[in-house]
Amino acid sequence: MTTPRPSTALSADEARRIALRAQGFLGSPDRRAGVRGVLRHLGAVQLDTISVLARSHELIPYARLGAVGRRTVEDAYWKDTHAFEYWSHAACVLPVEEWPHFAFRRRAYRDRPHWSHDLPEGTYEQVIKQLRAEGPLTATELGGAKRTSEWWDWSGTKVAVERALMYGEVVCVERRGWKRVYDLAERAIPEALLHDELDDAECLRRLVRLAGRSLGVGTRADIADYHRLKGEQVEAVIADSGLVPVTVEGWAKPAWADPEALATPARGRHRTTLLSPFDSLVWERARTERIFGFTHRLEAYVPKPKRVHGYFAMPVLAGGRLVGRVDPAREGRVLVAKQVTLDGPKAVAPVAQALAEAASWVDCTDVRVERVSAPELRAPLAQEVARLVS
Repeated sequence: MTTPRPSTALSADEARRIALRAQGFLGSPDRRAGVRGVLRHLGAVQLDTISVLARSHELIPYARLGAVGRRTVEDAYWKDTHAFEYWSHAACVLPVEEWPHFAFRRRAYRDRPHWSHDLPEGTYEQVIKQLRAEGPLTATELGGAKRTSEWWDWSGTKVAVERALMYGEVVCVERRGWKRVYDLAERAIPEALLHDELDDAECLRRLVRLAGRSLGVGTRADIADYHRLKGEQVEAVIADSGLVPVTVEGWAKPAWADPEALATPARGRHRTTLLSPFDSLVWERARTERIFGFTHRLEAYVPKPKRVHGYFAMPVLAGGRLVGRVDPAREGRVLVAKQVTLDGPKAVAPVAQALAEAASWVDCTDVRVERVSAPELRAPLAQEVARLVS
């Protein structure tokens, strides 16, 4: 496919500001729409098992809205059939109205010839029968999730219900104690949305358009990564997606932008906050480096002696820049900044602000600063945090 000649040239700063606004970090947030508005705006909120201050799907609306209640977050996702969990960028909470647009992925799973787990004969049918009679149920309630204590050693029941989820016959309707709660799609998804009628091209056009809107501006690789599409899938539909080709100063690859993002200059108040490492603003490493000049890597799965910034280092956003990292922990009602990396003395005040606000959100009454990348900045940071939380 021939790429149309770009009609708009963006500076690196314009592209950064467009990306910040598209992700909800520049300008006043729509508080009336709340958490559900954030979900629709982003199109996907990633889930992850790690919980330090809070789980990632809680941190993401917090980063945009401020101290929204954690129960409010859960209710916003799961009450009134507002959302479902499925495979997008990873395991994600998705707006329920996007169910039809994942038909291409459900079909691909149904056509998949090989699986890593064997499915005992009759188990799939038994799981569906039990859910129909008793659901919604967790895998434990269905008969047990594991054969042994090893995380990968799923029981036949767990294999069956996860495969039914991928096929679209079963839906994860909430997380209970971090366990998936499964129900039949015919009960969980509104009737008007419960279909696989859209062909692959229509599904892909929609997801490419949504990714472009949520990113503001991105390369083909950025857009593909958002919902983990293949490069050739994006290539096949991007010209018809409604996104427009642009050039961005310093970007080596062609880019595409949301026309609505180009229509109005990106202005407004910047958010100062800690970011989950799984936040869609920073979840793609190459894009984060390109836009912010910031190398971001989750080190939770790196052996402790090889960690540079800490187990769950959270980037700090301030003034539209990534100005540092904090690796947090909690000890009772104390938020512990185990390791802090600062981008110079000017980062002290915003990092202190982000720490104090996060402490208040998780009901901590004090903040303790331990290691700081520049030891001479530890005392000023600790003093500023103490002033803010007192």
